[in-house]
Amino acid sequence: MGATMSSPAPPTVQAQAIVATPPPAFGVGVAPPEGCPMHQAQEPVKVAPPSGCPMHQAGAPTADKPTTVGAVPQGGAPTGVTPPAVGPVHQDRAYEFVGCPMKAAAAGQGQSDIDPANMMPPPNQLPSPEQPFPLPVNREESTIPRSGTDKNWVYPSEQMFWNAMLRKGWRWKEDDLGQQDMSNIIKIHNTNNEQAWQEILKWEALRARECPCGPSLKRFGGKAKEFSPRARMRHWMGYELPFDRHDWIVDRCGKEVRYVIDYYDGEINKDTYQFSILDVRPAFDSIDAVWDRMKVAWWRWTS
Repeated sequence: MGATMSSPAPPTVQAQAIVATPPPAFGVGVAPPEGCPMHQAQEPVKVAPPSGCPMHQAGAPTADKPTTVGAVPQGGAPTGVTPPAVGPVHQDRAYEFVGCPMKAAAAGQGQSDIDPANMMPPPNQLPSPEQPFPLPVNREESTIPRSGTDKNWVYPSEQMFWNAMLRKGWRWKEDDLGQQDMSNIIKIHNTNNEQAWQEILKWEALRARECPCGPSLKRFGGKAKEFSPRARMRHWMGYELPFDRHDWIVDRCGKEVRYVIDYYDGEINKDTYQFSILDVRPAFDSIDAVWDRMKVAWWRWTS
């Protein structure tokens, strides 16, 4: 999905009211003069949290809480300590860019570690050198559940997508993209991923009894130049090669299932931003996957 990951969220600091203590009396048994401010009853002074997001807003989201997942490691966890959530570390701060993108962008720079879940560096939300126009840093939440957590995957911002294209060798002067072009690219990217997940859910419906709670996406990676055997066979038959390929690892209630997604060029729908023609299927990694693909192929042939 091209989503980048940011470093884990900093601990939440709860703003507490500060009560000013009344000053001491003038002396033992001596009252202050009439009209003196000290003679009046002192009201506690409460200091409100600073304005801005997220502390000043009611019901603002707090930092991600650890989630207990899977089996306890050998030796067990210490009493009263919840094991950390399983999943890509750089997605932990992604929700900060959904709710308060500018503040999160300023706090997440200087990171260089690679996220093993999608082989991408942390989100770079800073404008690139000689960037011709500013780009938004806000991020959109997907409908794709993230394995090991109770949250969904979060898509990259327009600024992150721009920086990612530059890292891959693209130069904006060659295509002369505008701000609206980048907005459309992000919408097409997000729509493609939502469409891919819906296709995966159709396959997973065949295994609903094995996973009543539903599947989740564990990790993914792009393999644009590694054409699948099916894509090569189609090419030998005269069809075009896909312009991209992704492998998605789905968590089927503890069982990892790999899906291959080939992206082919199609006509763009200006209303839904649907652009690509997707070929989604489980990889031939198990007998179950082979059986499911044979069964679906028979249904299509006889329908």
